[in-house]
Amino acid sequence: MSTKTAAAAVETGAPHGEKHRWVYFFGDGHAEGNARMRDLLGGKGAGIAEMVNAGIPVPPGYTITTEACRQFFEAGGRLLDSIVGAEEQALGRLEKFLGRRLGDPANPLLVSVRSGAPVSMPGMMDTVLNLGLNDQTVEGVARKSRSPRFAYDSYRRFIQMFSDVVLGVPREVLEKELTAAKKLARVGDDTGLDERRLRGVVERMKQLVRSETGAEFPQDAREQLARARDAVFRSWHTERAVNYRRLNGIPEHLGTAVTVQAMVFGNLGSESATGVGFTRDPATGEPKFYGEYLMNAQGEDVVAGIRTPRPIEEMERELPKAYATLREITSRLERHYRDVQDFEFTIEEGRLFMLQTRRAARTGQAALRIAVEMVEEGLLTTREAIERVEPEHLDQVLHPVLDPASRKNHELLARGLPASPGAAAGAIVFTSDEAVRRGATERVILVRAETSPDDIAGMNSARGILTATGGMTSHAAVVARGMGKCCVAGCTALSIDEEKRVLRVAGRTLREGAFLSLDGSTGEVLLGDAPTADSEVVRVLTGRLKPESAPLYQCFERLTKWCDEVRRLRVRANADVPHDARLARHLGAEGIGLCRTEHMFFAEARIPHVVTMILNAQEARQAKLEIDRLTEELKGASRSERPPLRRQLTEAKKRGRDPMRAFEGALQKLLPLQRADFKGLFLAMEGTPVTIRTLDPPLHEFLPKREHLLRELQGLRRGAGSKARRQRLLVTLSRVEELHEFNPMLGFRGCRLGILHPEITRMQARAIFEAAASVIAEGKQVAPEIMIPLVGDPEELRRQRAVVEGVAAEVMRRLDVRIPHTIGTMIEVPRAAVLAGEIAEHADFFSFGTNDLTQMTFGYSRDDSGRFLPEYVRTGILEDDPFVSIDVPGVGALVRRATFAGRKQKPGLKVGVCGEHGGDARSIELFEDVGLDYVSCSPFRVPLARLAAARAALKRK
Repeated sequence: MSTKTAAAAVETGAPHGEKHRWVYFFGDGHAEGNARMRDLLGGKGAGIAEMVNAGIPVPPGYTITTEACRQFFEAGGRLLDSIVGAEEQALGRLEKFLGRRLGDPANPLLVSVRSGAPVSMPGMMDTVLNLGLNDQTVEGVARKSRSPRFAYDSYRRFIQMFSDVVLGVPREVLEKELTAAKKLARVGDDTGLDERRLRGVVERMKQLVRSETGAEFPQDAREQLARARDAVFRSWHTERAVNYRRLNGIPEHLGTAVTVQAMVFGNLGSESATGVGFTRDPATGEPKFYGEYLMNAQGEDVVAGIRTPRPIEEMERELPKAYATLREITSRLERHYRDVQDFEFTIEEGRLFMLQTRRAARTGQAALRIAVEMVEEGLLTTREAIERVEPEHLDQVLHPVLDPASRKNHELLARGLPASPGAAAGAIVFTSDEAVRRGATERVILVRAETSPDDIAGMNSARGILTATGGMTSHAAVVARGMGKCCVAGCTALSIDEEKRVLRVAGRTLREGAFLSLDGSTGEVLLGDAPTADSEVVRVLTGRLKPESAPLYQCFERLTKWCDEVRRLRVRANADVPHDARLARHLGAEGIGLCRTEHMFFAEARIPHVVTMILNAQEARQAKLEIDRLTEELKGASRSERPPLRRQLTEAKKRGRDPMRAFEGALQKLLPLQRADFKGLFLAMEGTPVTIRTLDPPLHEFLPKREHLLRELQGLRRGAGSKARRQRLLVTLSRVEELHEFNPMLGFRGCRLGILHPEITRMQARAIFEAAASVIAEGKQVAPEIMIPLVGDPEELRRQRAVVEGVAAEVMRRLDVRIPHTIGTMIEVPRAAVLAGEIAEHADFFSFGTNDLTQMTFGYSRDDSGRFLPEYVRTGILEDDPFVSIDVPGVGALVRRATFAGRKQKPGLKVGVCGEHGGDARSIELFEDVGLDYVSCSPFRVPLARLAAARAALKRK
């Protein structure tokens, strides 16, 4: 047998020597598949096979594999004859086993046709029940069951489902007919319709199908089966399924299996029922039997909410034997799988049948409690518990949530990207200024087409942020995550008129002050003021709740402790203010990996000094250069040349006096403010490393917008009183236009700013070292790390390092103190990654700024890529959004190369990452593999990173 054939046999589960198997049978206590064949049989098929092999009562049937699904699409929507033949054999085997035949009027076999992907996608794909009914077989069912009413109830259900799933007739078209029949009969639900009325409903539904499709409702049972099977395969590509996979990171290529199973009937009378349940509460994790059921009903009645289901514990009173059997089986299933099970069942005339079992989806709160308690029960090891909890689960338990009971009362207006988890409700405002003004006394939601650094004050004042554009790593998303604020970004259904302060969505016009509620974990935007609840974990960390009164916090603490015992990667936080730093420490951060000093400059009291610094920086530099040049020329000038040079020097000093004084004065005013900032951070971090990035963003971002200045100039009235104001505005406008850049993210920023204006770097370095000295004087430890941004050449780092070292030496000498410190750089320019070995000569550490590194490697604008990146991911050009999960073959290769080269030049070089990828689980797997020393992320993502680092370490073992 060839290697390729052997591989196929292993992949499909087919024994060596057998031909390729497309269909797997189950029944009579034996199944050809098992739980390990999930990728091939889908979750449903693998779960059914495992239950059958365990002796659990399951209706017999067969599963068509996910490979067949992939072949179906490769062949343009048709199955190979060999697959069709294999299905015919399986169907024949099912008919023989049950003694009934599909389409036989006298003794008909009815089947369900269900989807089942390898990864659970609840409700995303299609199902058809009661297949095999037609005008002849319905009478056979009536005779066999001795219940014509049951037969016609099943027939109308089949017509509804088949017409919707296979024929494309909207469900509501036929549902109206059923509603009309119930209204005419004056009954509340379909169980009140008798045989005569159901016969009439069936006939009218068939007429509606004929008018909608131009063809009779199919009567050939085998044609029904083939068309339903193909429709279920096609449901893999429905819009809802595609969106679900995109949101949950499920690969597009997996495909779905199709399970064809003999029908058992929960609508066969007073001893029949159907239901769904969980072995533990999937919302809270409480170890109690949880679920719902309906008497005399079929499965879709429970799921679709056609009738109000009843709590499953009430079934003990109505069907005690079936209930006892169900409890015994589901308890056995949980112990067998060592995980909480989500199950479906049907009771036919008192006899229980299990239709499905699968790993239950659960909230973050439930996942945490279940994992910890299963360790206590001896079902799991601590390693397995770590592997059972997803990083997203920890995300949920840290952020506020919309109250589950109340949210049902609020209309869903739109969905955007779940950019920052949590929940928020408030009055909508359209400007940062308004958010600051109103946010001081009330809850507000900042609504913007997109946000900019200018909005940071408003974002800080708002409870949540909603944007029409931008992606998962847009400015709004990144800053909101850093603040722990709820954010929904890229909500394209919004039409925002910021000038008129109007928001249009879902046919509604909302004006400033109207209330919206945001769910940052799902991207949902709801109308009105939905109540929110703080996380129990956060209440403990902020001192509002005692740990002994917080069982969820206790689970959180135990799990994260287990993670810390196995992980190698250290975890730091991105934090700019002491409040965030303290929160990060509470959440387990082992230092600050990125302090963005530019965020400190946006404080309202500092903006005037920053603007003064910027407006005078270039003129002061030119004046200084001219003064230095003339001074040098004067030194070597002849006696006759000196008088004119002295006059020029005097004039240069006179011209430069005001801008130089203004520039230096602004720096002197910013120095004590920055010093206080850094001292607060050092104290909050208690001697752990604090990495401080020198000023990075383009200077024009601190200045007023050109459009605003022009509007203000136009609004000034003529007169002596406005003349001085007009002159100041004109000077500011001139400087704004001078600083304008066509591509500011690649322009005058980062180390370039410090090289042309070293006074700014000196001021920041002096503030850092004086703050450190002050903390040391109080008997506390500090570990400052000064990071030079956007280096692309070794010489840039060498020059900036010299500036910082000069200030450090001066401060330590003047204050007679030794301050341990390191100086390093961000690797965020591809050229820096290529020249990492040479750059390492001047660096004590590297920190990868993966946001900019991704932006420059791909040539994508992070804030504009939302226009095309979703389509790239949807169509398979890219596997993931590279701003969310790191691009392993491209950006990842640069990280690997730069780390290797840097450590080759300087063994033991400390290397970390401080981009948003530092909090992404899939990216952390790469960083663990490369051997980085730490990751740094937003404070609220620190626990996620601790968990992801532990999982990555376990994966490598």
